[in-house]
Amino acid sequence: MATYNRLPVTFDRGEGVWLWDTNGKRYLDALSGIAVCGLGHAHPAVRDALCEQAGRLIHTSNIYGVAEQERLGALLTEQAGMDRVFFANSGAEANEAAIKLARLHAHRRGIENPAILVAEHSFHGRTLATLSATGNRKVQAGFEPLVQGFVRVPYDDLDAIETAATNRPNIVAILIEPIQGEGGIRLPSDDYLVRLREICDRSGWLLMLDEIQTGMGRTGRLFAFQHAGIQPDVVTLAKGLGNGMPIGACLARGAAAEVFSPGSHGSTFGGNPLACRVGRAVLETLIDENLTENAAAQGAYLLDSLRAALGETHGLVEIRGRGLMVGIELDRPCGELVGRALDAGLLINVTAERVIRLLPPLIIDRAQIDELVATLTGLIHGFLGDA
Repeated sequence: MATYNRLPVTFDRGEGVWLWDTNGKRYLDALSGIAVCGLGHAHPAVRDALCEQAGRLIHTSNIYGVAEQERLGALLTEQAGMDRVFFANSGAEANEAAIKLARLHAHRRGIENPAILVAEHSFHGRTLATLSATGNRKVQAGFEPLVQGFVRVPYDDLDAIETAATNRPNIVAILIEPIQGEGGIRLPSDDYLVRLREICDRSGWLLMLDEIQTGMGRTGRLFAFQHAGIQPDVVTLAKGLGNGMPIGACLARGAAAEVFSPGSHGSTFGGNPLACRVGRAVLETLIDENLTENAAAQGAYLLDSLRAALGETHGLVEIRGRGLMVGIELDRPCGELVGRALDAGLLINVTAERVIRLLPPLIIDRAQIDELVATLTGLIHGFLGDA
């Protein structure tokens, strides 16, 4: 079906930060499959885990014990400071689990029509509930009636949340991105998550963080909430957890970890041995190869290099980011830069119409960043000079 506006290229193979198309042309991948391939392409740990597990056992069912699921679950909850995890196949499914968990938790507390606080310009997925939670009218259009039970406030507006806490007694949870990805790499104020934690504690709400794009080392910590020194009640993951193998996870702690019981939620494929074996290989590699620390160091270098190269360029609004999650906002729509970059052998993305989004693999080094910056800033100068 015509669900994608595809670019005129097909890739044949990859290695590290590089991809080659079917004509043999090489590209520097500064998008990582949209924050998926944090270990880059054809990483030996991922290859070996896939091949070994595929030759051993791919699927049984969640009606039986799944050893690899238990191993990944133990490592993941330990690293995140959480108690339990539900494995799904995607980020949208992980967020669906979080939404269901919040509603079930509320009903068991006698709240008949629970509402979840969400943010404008957010993105949580394309299933009907996650689409309804998303703060982007463009992706919702035509799919009405949307799922009810979401209260929307501006992102990074604590006063709006305090007002909602006063006026909406049926709110039971907040679902928020620590950094908005699809919304344009929007970073909140430094105390935002700390204050949200305080509001949730005071109001008896669950703090649910969508870390599907920010998690797995992307921001220079294994999870973005660790920058704030807080613990959420629920955190959702996907994308970088499988490095291309479809897997999602909904982690919870405390009372939130005890909400689901047999029959209240499930998945045919979620948590199968193959996906979990790969997820464990990814997580172990991130830890063993210090790739989270590399993301922090290389991300700082990337931001400094971009700011030095673009400086006071007319038409540049802001360069912002954390770790290897970087946005370059221009004062005009710049989607055509994606095609220009493709021609130049560089893969980028434009989101929110005016923000060039960079999500390179966490294995990237300084020489590769220098090449990225030289190519991209030349394209930006040319684009702004053409206008």
